[in-house]
Amino acid sequence: MEYKSKLLNAIDKRGYLKQCTAIPELDRLTDMNQIAVYIGFDCTASSLHVGSLVQIMLLRLLQRYGHRPIVLLGGGTTKMGDPSGKDEARKIISDEQIKRNLLSIKDILAKFLKFGQGKSDAIIVNNADWLCSINYVDFLAEYGRLFSVNKMLSFDSIKMRLDRQQNLSFLEFNYLVMQAYDFVELYKRYGCRLQIGGSDQWGNIVSGVELGQRLKLEPLFGLTSPLVVTASGAKMGKTAQGAVWLDEASLSAYDYWQYFRNTADEDVGHFLRLFTELPTVEIAKLESLKDQEINETKKILATEATRICHGDAAAELALKTAEEAFEVGHSEHLPLVRVNSAQIKITDLLRCTGFIASNGEAKRLIRGGAVRLDGCKIEDENAIVDLKANSKLSLGKKKHFLIEISVEH
Repeated sequence: MEYKSKLLNAIDKRGYLKQCTAIPELDRLTDMNQIAVYIGFDCTASSLHVGSLVQIMLLRLLQRYGHRPIVLLGGGTTKMGDPSGKDEARKIISDEQIKRNLLSIKDILAKFLKFGQGKSDAIIVNNADWLCSINYVDFLAEYGRLFSVNKMLSFDSIKMRLDRQQNLSFLEFNYLVMQAYDFVELYKRYGCRLQIGGSDQWGNIVSGVELGQRLKLEPLFGLTSPLVVTASGAKMGKTAQGAVWLDEASLSAYDYWQYFRNTADEDVGHFLRLFTELPTVEIAKLESLKDQEINETKKILATEATRICHGDAAAELALKTAEEAFEVGHSEHLPLVRVNSAQIKITDLLRCTGFIASNGEAKRLIRGGAVRLDGCKIEDENAIVDLKANSKLSLGKKKHFLIEISVEH
């Protein structure tokens, strides 16, 4: 579909559009005006992960087209827990941990968005600024009457929990109301007209749009992006080793690069549109490549995605390291595994990588022929191996480590 607005055309062509309220009106608005757009992130961890990257990249796209991103960090709503897509209540975390997480997330977002005082510069807002000072009785009297419990029960985020007969606390049930109120508050404070999010947030977003209508505000809009799954059906950002984090303290730039390099052939074009800023014409050419050439396209995907998240130098170093490790056979820039002895049980060495949780898992890898030390396959799962300076340990074809021996005296 073609839109008047260059922004909506770009959103659609790059695969960011799943659902949108009143899209003809939003098309006219964004064609003629700059608008403020927000997305909210709760502060449940010190880092965001790749599962949030679609929305971050969408905010980045909005900013490139001259609109103003607002990042709402949930200093207040983190205390409640969003039931969307969850099977159980979120664990309660302390105010101090929420504050630490909030500051860390701010630093991560600054890698993707330009913050400042300019017309299209992004700003960060904390919903604790208004939610934590609400008078509960007054709030219910003014806003509670505008929400239908019948309708709230029909939203997937609520309905799925109830259908599974899983407990849904009254605290979580309030989340939808608070998110809707956030939208109204952001409109009043910053003139925000559009909320974006993943498609699992549709019910929450629509509730904010409808609350604005009942309060007779200017029209508010909601837009969601598809929840990304890989060609295998796995949820985006989930690996055997856990989440793919966006900060280097939690996941190295090299491992981040490797995550995108290991993309399935069928996902390459889709991921190039979502996670890089290459022109769509160029992406169309790249995704048409086959066989060995598709591997070069995956390197481009990995390098461009890493460039945005970790910077030019880290992206180029990750590419160089991978090419040296896979094509030359060795690289001094591979992830280091430090051990205290030149002789060590192979199962202990594997666990030192941090990617193997138990001796049983290590032995299964060895029996499957997936473990090599300096290019030689390890076949004895009880072997004690002799390490050299800068020995190379390989797990399958895609995970490589340098061993550093630091003998204690």
